Amino acid sequence: MIDMTETQPIFGNTVPSSMAQVGIITKYTFLDYFRSRRFFVLLIITVLIGALLTALVYFRPEAFTSSSLSPYAFYSTWWGNSINFVIILSGIFFGGDAISGEFQNKTGYFGIPNPIRRSSIYVGKWVGAFIAASLMFLVFTGITVGNGLAHGSGIPFQFVESFIFAWFYLAAVLGVTFFFSSLFKSSSISILVTVILFLFVFNLLGSLVLPLIQVEPWFIITYGAGIIGNVLQVPYPQHETVLNAGPRGGFSLSTFNSTVPEGLVIIAIYFIVTAVLGLLFFERKEFT
Repeated sequence: MIDMTETQPIFGNTVPSSMAQVGIITKYTFLDYFRSRRFFVLLIITVLIGALLTALVYFRPEAFTSSSLSPYAFYSTWWGNSINFVIILSGIFFGGDAISGEFQNKTGYFGIPNPIRRSSIYVGKWVGAFIAASLMFLVFTGITVGNGLAHGSGIPFQFVESFIFAWFYLAAVLGVTFFFSSLFKSSSISILVTVILFLFVFNLLGSLVLPLIQVEPWFIITYGAGIIGNVLQVPYPQHETVLNAGPRGGFSLSTFNSTVPEGLVIIAIYFIVTAVLGLLFFERKEFT
């Protein structure tokens, strides 16, 4: 239960400002996540992923050096191939039912009748979820950097860039999950749709279907997120590569890589559009 009286003066019935409401909701949302079982389940999953990669570095160190001629081969192999999965899991765990749960569990009935703006609820819940997801992100980053230092790879500036891009991508993923959480009143449906899109549909379209028909997947968020791993490769992958198969080149397959500005624009558009649409759906939806 959110106590909106903690920012009120001792005398009077002044309604907290929008910023104060966002701060209170953020606080209680984060505490709810921090005390929940899902927080520790995701923490265990994140640590297990890091532990498995650490064991792989110990037993198969050549897998992190010989796979690329890049001087950042360690981070490209470790970080570039795993951080997206950690981000998607964080978005699903903390954003999948953030809004739909208000309808399914009827908890919205306790907050909506109070003088609390729905926009404050939406923003506060998003910020609380982003803080909780960022903790998982930082835990995995710490494991990565620790292994990088032990491996003798240091902390290159390119990894700092990739870190910033990944954190930006985390915000966009939460924007998308909050959108579907606002779109559906069932938590299971909103979570299922998010899982299917990020783990199957986007990857299938971006890596198989669209390259076959030679269409650049600029409208897919995972395509823009490719800059997280690409920035760790030297040289940076070409924007478009056409592979010809057959003795006469009768079959061709195009592979696309977004440039850094293009990737940032795609991620930003997804974040802004889904955040605005999610808020609009939440404000218009009735508790019945």
